[in-house]
Amino acid sequence: MMSLPFFKNNLIRICTFGLVISLGSCTDLVEKFQGDLTASQINPSTSGNTAALLTGVYNSIREPFQNNSQLNALCEMTTDAMMGPTRGPDWDDNGTWRQLHQHRWDGNHIRIINTFNNMSGGIFAATDMLRFNPTPQQSAEARFLRAWCMFWLLDLYDQVPYREPGESVVQESKVRKGMDALNFIISEVTTIQANLPEGPAGLANKDAARVFLMKLYLNKGAYANRAAPTFAAEDMNKVISLADEIINSNKYSFTANYYDSFAPNNTTIGKENIWTQENVGGVSPNANLRNRWVTFLHPNQNPNGNNGWVIPPDYYDKYEATDKRLGAAYKSPGGLANPGNRINTGFLIGQQYNLTTDAPLKDRPGNPLIFSKEVKIIETGANLELPGIRPIKYPIDYANDGSRLIDNDYVYFRLADVLLMKAEAILRGGSPTSAGTYGNTAVSLVNAIRTHPSRGASVLAAVDLNALLDERGRELYIENWRRQDLIRFGKFLQPFYEKNYASDPKYLLFPIPIQQMAVNSNLTQNSGY
Repeated sequence: MMSLPFFKNNLIRICTFGLVISLGSCTDLVEKFQGDLTASQINPSTSGNTAALLTGVYNSIREPFQNNSQLNALCEMTTDAMMGPTRGPDWDDNGTWRQLHQHRWDGNHIRIINTFNNMSGGIFAATDMLRFNPTPQQSAEARFLRAWCMFWLLDLYDQVPYREPGESVVQESKVRKGMDALNFIISEVTTIQANLPEGPAGLANKDAARVFLMKLYLNKGAYANRAAPTFAAEDMNKVISLADEIINSNKYSFTANYYDSFAPNNTTIGKENIWTQENVGGVSPNANLRNRWVTFLHPNQNPNGNNGWVIPPDYYDKYEATDKRLGAAYKSPGGLANPGNRINTGFLIGQQYNLTTDAPLKDRPGNPLIFSKEVKIIETGANLELPGIRPIKYPIDYANDGSRLIDNDYVYFRLADVLLMKAEAILRGGSPTSAGTYGNTAVSLVNAIRTHPSRGASVLAAVDLNALLDERGRELYIENWRRQDLIRFGKFLQPFYEKNYASDPKYLLFPIPIQQMAVNSNLTQNSGY
């Protein structure tokens, strides 16, 4: 699938349904855009049409973020946090998942190509919408979403193709690189913040801009030098100040259950969530967020899954046995009875059960369905279906799973990440401040998360950078932050489970897909590829 609209000679077409732009699976070679709107087709005296176009921009970024085979695979599978084992003839996929986990990819890797293309498609959709005279708020939201996609291209590839609104797509796109791209993104987010709405979480909003800026300033040193990041006190103080603005708003709080933030009804009960992609059950376009459970579950579970990816055992071992983030018998609206009160959300390990009758399940050959802790990246044993702990971060939306149009909002930013970033900024030389009830030290901020009843972990006596990285791993597992975190902490290239060697520094960046290199001379292949 290709959806990048920066190719020469209009290598893709943009398909529209009504007025909503949808960037997805259309890859026809044509000489003109079919369904492309002109400015005369948009009535500048009303916001109705531009509102529809803005909805199209939001929809254009569903796929790369919610489909776990794109951004999630690149940011989690490449780390100690996730692995896609080959199980005999299953899940080989030409080595796709092994290449990611073991740092052996190249510019032909389909997941790297799709992520680059679809992120670039989000940039195009937002840029194109800006030429239709949006309101100040609509413009701010579109520019925020454009900056968000630019951020991820910078993070993953260090190069960001772009055009100005209305610029011809026949011409090669311009490219911002490295710190030039970072500075542009910071300027954009800062400029538009005042015109963003206060909320709700399902829209790009003022607090989302604050968290976004925290991410930008916290990673600034890594983008300047990924091999040896340094951190300026001025940047860390900006992270702390932005965190305090969010904390002092008193708008966000932890709920009784850690998994409330990700539940099918998290639109209303996710009090911790600052920015989400709202999914309306049975209504919103399918962006494959349900793969966050289907990929991991076994075919004999309900819903039946693909028996795929796992959490490596040493990552699981970072948790205390009493940490509630390990799992819960979560009660979702319309969920199964679960008479045995079995863990159905979190890390699935050990014997699995029918959640309607509580009968022990078996695998397809007839063995007890017992998920084992140990797993190899290539499984060759007698019980290929059993190895590996299965992570379920989003409680299953049983009511809408059949239609694939699930109700769980996809979570971009939440309160715990804000507190952890503030703690990190303090450890990296920022000036401690007090905000809310969380204290003014890194250890107090971390313990405010750990000891909340929704987590139930023990008090840490001290927190250094290594301990903070571990806590980020426990709190934010498979939320797309692990690769970025490991690079910022200088540990991405180190050996980890089923990769027993240090990686070449070239893997700190992904290669520019070779198809893009062929059609845009402004792109430069990253070193080593």
